[in-house]
Amino acid sequence: MLGKIIQPYRIWVAGILFVAILLLTAGWYTRIDLTAEKRYTLSPSTQLLLSEVDSTIDVQVFLTGELPANYKKLSVATAELLDEFKTRSHNHLHVTFALPDENISNDTLRMQLYDSLARLGVVFETSEEVGSKREKKISQRIIPSALVSYRDGQKPIAIDLRSSRKIFRPFDVINQSPEEDVEATRNAAEALLEYKFADAIDKLTRKNIPVVAYVTGNGEPVDYTVSDLYETLYSRYQLGRFDLKKGFPNASLIQALIVVKPTLPFTEEDKLKLDQYVMNGGKIIWFIDKLHAELDSLLRNKGGYTAFDRGLELDDLFFKYGVRIQPDLLQDLNCAKLPIVVGKNPDGSPVMQRIPWPYYPFLSARNFHPISANLDRVLPIFPSSIDTVKSPGIQKTILLATDSNSRSISSPAQVTLNSVRSAEDFSSFNKSYLPVAVLLEGTFHSLFAGRATAALQDSVLKTSGVPFAAENKQPTQQIVVSDADIVTNPVSAGMGPQSMGELPFENYRFANRDFFLNSLDYLVSERKLYESRNKDFVLRLLDKNRVAEEKLQWQLLNMLVPLLILALVAWIVQSIRRKKYQRPSPLTQ
Repeated sequence: MLGKIIQPYRIWVAGILFVAILLLTAGWYTRIDLTAEKRYTLSPSTQLLLSEVDSTIDVQVFLTGELPANYKKLSVATAELLDEFKTRSHNHLHVTFALPDENISNDTLRMQLYDSLARLGVVFETSEEVGSKREKKISQRIIPSALVSYRDGQKPIAIDLRSSRKIFRPFDVINQSPEEDVEATRNAAEALLEYKFADAIDKLTRKNIPVVAYVTGNGEPVDYTVSDLYETLYSRYQLGRFDLKKGFPNASLIQALIVVKPTLPFTEEDKLKLDQYVMNGGKIIWFIDKLHAELDSLLRNKGGYTAFDRGLELDDLFFKYGVRIQPDLLQDLNCAKLPIVVGKNPDGSPVMQRIPWPYYPFLSARNFHPISANLDRVLPIFPSSIDTVKSPGIQKTILLATDSNSRSISSPAQVTLNSVRSAEDFSSFNKSYLPVAVLLEGTFHSLFAGRATAALQDSVLKTSGVPFAAENKQPTQQIVVSDADIVTNPVSAGMGPQSMGELPFENYRFANRDFFLNSLDYLVSERKLYESRNKDFVLRLLDKNRVAEEKLQWQLLNMLVPLLILALVAWIVQSIRRKKYQRPSPLTQ
């Protein structure tokens, strides 16, 4: 009798304990990531950012609906990531997956909506996918974008969910054209999702916006060739223009200086101002054309012309900081193609042909640094090479370099339309990975240390309000790039300024803007969100031919084997029960 009372009591106690455990752990969240590359683990900087979100952030994802397999996978990865973001932000993230025009039937209104979204930065794509030999080719409009909004009156930020890095299959740069590896490109897109969404949230919610200044005074361009640079920076930073001839830049007010394509020599006073800015913790990005080499000059001279040194007088300053920009022009066989007039049609119209142009070599990262990790190719125009030199206390990191079929032409360099004419010319491309962009980090020593007179030091203190410094009080960074046209933009007579990293007649934009923004973010960002750019998801692909051939076999195996195992287990359990509980026959007793 007592046992009958105790047994229900135990059940009730167990039930109460179970409910209590559920209530106590309702606010506790944990997740175990068993993947080798920690695919589902947010970086510490992203977790900190999300934990500080204190009001609602709306995220509209347009990559939804009936999608091809590659885009469907990217959509699922986006949903999983945003679900994690929502949990980490204490549910301050409001996420919707919907097409922007699903409730609009009027074609005119739909086109107006598309136009307004495109101005915000939303991208549209027409995809043609073939699932198998039996399926037809399907053409459809896809919107691989998301829109992140924070507060009324604040411009939302559009996110391109596609990878900014296009991955190609191995190919012979001389005899073959590059072919994109679509699966690898989509996989790279998944690796960048965390950074893109975290960066957008940071830009919308940050309270302190870094101040950056564009340096003038030595012939730097201030025309339409830097319009894309200005527009890019205005939307992300407090941007100003600083005339080096009028004073000392203040490192406590300006977080970074940008020096782009100076054409006039730097005086000792100019170098002193920049040097003391660095000594007081300032950061500089240099985009320098050491040689005068322009495509317009070549086309005007037709046969060719000689590229010459601009005489900027910056060699001693760079040497002190740990680099040397060589007086040469780089070429590589893995390069852009340039449309050139090669003749005329019978009606007098020009005949255009796209020919490989080794003076525009493709640049990429040779190591896994946050600035250039998961970055597409960068397009320079007549770059020079950079050598690193011994400089105590300075760490040098190569950010961008040429490919494996390079050569350098020393100054005075003869620039011609047909620079590769014979097998002997091909054999001269025997150098690899020549540096074009270098990151310098550490404690810099002043170029003027040991030779600054008392009068000069007094002048520095009086003019800048800061005492002369012979070295950094705290470590800082600089980035030196030996091509200024990475951040300038072409200007079309009919369409006006284009984007940086674009070539005329080419429907493709290289990653010049991404490299520029990553570099600046690395120098001035407080949250260090660039850590998440280091993610690299390992792509584990199935053999498509084998999948097609063995499809039925594996389908039957996946369907029948579990059923057989289940039937076998049931038969064993039933046999055991029958043997255990079967009554003995009266004849055997």
